[in-house]
Amino acid sequence: MVAEAALPTCTRVYQNHHLDSTRWDAYRRRPGDVIISTSMKAGTTWMQRILSLLVFGAGPLPDTLWNISPWLDERFHPETPQQLADKLEAQAHQRFIKAHIPLDALPYYPDVKYIYVGRDTRDVFMSMFNHYSAYTDFVYQILNGGDRRGEEMPRCPAEPRELWLQWMARGNFEWESDGWPFWSHHYHAESFWKFRHLPNVLLVHYADLKADTEGQMRRVADFVGIEVEEENWPELVAAAGFEAMRRDGDALMGADIGMAFQGGADRFLHKGTNGRWLDVLTPEDLQLYERASSKLDPDLRRWLESGSLLAGNPQPR
Repeated sequence: MVAEAALPTCTRVYQNHHLDSTRWDAYRRRPGDVIISTSMKAGTTWMQRILSLLVFGAGPLPDTLWNISPWLDERFHPETPQQLADKLEAQAHQRFIKAHIPLDALPYYPDVKYIYVGRDTRDVFMSMFNHYSAYTDFVYQILNGGDRRGEEMPRCPAEPRELWLQWMARGNFEWESDGWPFWSHHYHAESFWKFRHLPNVLLVHYADLKADTEGQMRRVADFVGIEVEEENWPELVAAAGFEAMRRDGDALMGADIGMAFQGGADRFLHKGTNGRWLDVLTPEDLQLYERASSKLDPDLRRWLESGSLLAGNPQPR
């Protein structure tokens, strides 16, 4: 029996150009709901796709992935929180919802499942730079308009190292020390790491998904309580592959994704590879990473850098 004091509680409010954690106030939980939470560019869409395959099978989805699995704390979403909550209420299947906020900004319920996806900080940065540098003028307009809190979303620097120097050493919220101008990858990871012992919290690593996609998909299916016929696994695993996701990008995300990202779905689902930072970040740049990561629990740092399978570590719960 987990003591009440050991359970997560909502103690933070995230509001900036991208986020508004108060939009979760309209959420009406359903036992068995799955909340997929990542900091950014750590495998969010990949995990959403995996859940969609487990729920619907390998055939065409009834709607885009983004409509089926909405990002609830997205400040600039065209629908109100109540409208999104009503759409979720109408879903008859097992629901899986996207979040980009830490566990201490999410509502916590013992009968809801929480999946956190982790990834090496340096790989997250490289994917984030590709993502950020693809923003169109339309995206900047909606990010900096409306009821935005805090400073404007700045234009992406031309060179990744210029962004790295701020992203790694400056926070966007007073309780964070890195992640500007978005939010902290490390703080987000810590918020889930400290509750990995809970039976309704699952940590999955990007590197493990790449090394053993089927094994990790089976692990996720077991966690969320979905039984899959053995003969269906090869098709599901193939559909979860990165090339398959790129092929199906417009169907998964909607053909109008080009309004938000230069290059559309191909740019959003860019490479899916790790280690690109090795050719970009200098030893001096990496000193910032050493300084920031030295504050992490050593086991968390080891897991973020290598996952479980490649590092030979036990998989965290």
